[in-house]
Amino acid sequence: MNRTIKTIIVAILAVLVLAVVKNSAGNPNRSVAGIRDPIQKKASGEVKTTAAGYDVTISFKFSYDIEALVVHTKNYYGSSFTNDLSPKDLALAWGEPAGKNGDVNFHWSQSGRWYHWSLNADDASKISIDSINCHSANNHIIPADDMVKKQLKKIKAGDHIRITGYLVDIRGEKDNGDWYTWNSSESRNDTGDGACEVIYASKIEILN
Repeated sequence: MNRTIKTIIVAILAVLVLAVVKNSAGNPNRSVAGIRDPIQKKASGEVKTTAAGYDVTISFKFSYDIEALVVHTKNYYGSSFTNDLSPKDLALAWGEPAGKNGDVNFHWSQSGRWYHWSLNADDASKISIDSINCHSANNHIIPADDMVKKQLKKIKAGDHIRITGYLVDIRGEKDNGDWYTWNSSESRNDTGDGACEVIYASKIEILN
């Protein structure tokens, strides 16, 4: 194989690697205008499962239908109670923040089951803090089955998605008396500790 052919092959491989990396990273600066507010309605019922050695009861509080722009994602690994149930968190935006995500220089991030956002000083006048707080949220996603889990793994920043399922409260118990609870927020207006949505996802669609 001569040097020219080797050079061409190396160049093609480099382009393919860059394309794969770009696709896996998503497009965190994408905007999607006109996304409606989430819809929730009072619900009841429960499902039982196991996680990290706990017998788990997942209690439905509200049916939940959210269409949103994914602005950040965070995978969680290991065999802890929360990681077994929810292997991936999605930071989601809708309404004004989703529509302005490409014009406003948002800094979205996630860690320790929290999400964070900040703005550059010159962008602070373009959107209100209240609008961001009321139209974005961190979401702990509990897949209802393997098909939903497979779809969840595909999601990346910049995806326009729809999740249908339930906002839930969770209790895990062991025979030795140990217990663990994890409860969903019920409002889009809260902030801080306890403000994340815990979603038992029956269906996940990547719209575009």
